[in-house]
Amino acid sequence: MAKERALRRAAREAEAARLREKRARVSARRQRRKALVARLTPRRRRTGRLLARRSRGERAGIVIITLVLLGLVWFLVDDVALRLVLSLLLLLCLPALVIVALGRRAG
Repeated sequence: MAKERALRRAAREAEAARLREKRARVSARRQRRKALVARLTPRRRRTGRLLARRSRGERAGIVIITLVLLGLVWFLVDDVALRLVLSLLLLLCLPALVIVALGRRAG
């Protein structure tokens, strides 16, 4: 009787070991597949709210026009205090000017 129980227990343990190995193989395969898919799919790039509203060309145009206007102010105006005031005024009014010139987009 004891020998039969020992044989049945050994068979159960062998079956359980086979099932554990099979589950481990399936799990490893699933992890490898998941890693491969993660490597192959492009990552979603998050755009910030500020940069998402304007295209790259529009942003470049805003920067270039602002730098040109600042250069004109500093080149044409002689008084340093007036230069600083006009530069600050340009930078403070820039967001409103951009919205008026390019329009507001729904983000």
